[in-house]
Amino acid sequence: MKLKELESHLSNVENFSNAKEYLEQYMTTPHLAARMIYTAQTQYDDIESRSLIDLGIGTGMLSIASCLLNADHVFGFDCDLDALGLCQLNIKEFELESSIDLIQADLRRMSLPIDLNRIKADTVIMNPPFGTKPFSTSTENQDELCLSGIDMHFLNYARQ
Repeated sequence: MKLKELESHLSNVENFSNAKEYLEQYMTTPHLAARMIYTAQTQYDDIESRSLIDLGIGTGMLSIASCLLNADHVFGFDCDLDALGLCQLNIKEFELESSIDLIQADLRRMSLPIDLNRIKADTVIMNPPFGTKPFSTSTENQDELCLSGIDMHFLNYARQ
């Protein structure tokens, strides 16, 4: 698939209607997502026929792009149920239900709902790390499982 065609397909991914800024829910644009995943494939051979982990899957933009470039399977992690619901709708719209598994998990916690040792992946993808929201800005009305600054935790997890 050509780069422009990938970007065109990604323009159909639905964005957050009520993004949670404290979770740094900024949708990666189709333009940037297409280039990120296309480069990962064409320059590094990291997508096609590979198993991927998407940390902070959000809308599913990067996972969908990966599947459109023939990723074998994607495991998408997010701590926000609303984001996972939107992601599920996007996955269904692209008919990728058998290619992407969604897992609700806060990767900063020691106790996760799944044994991560059972998930093997060739490539880890994630939106660009923003890290603009310091951990201390979270308020009591925010989801206790999901506190700000998560992107920096993702980078540490991906290194493992």
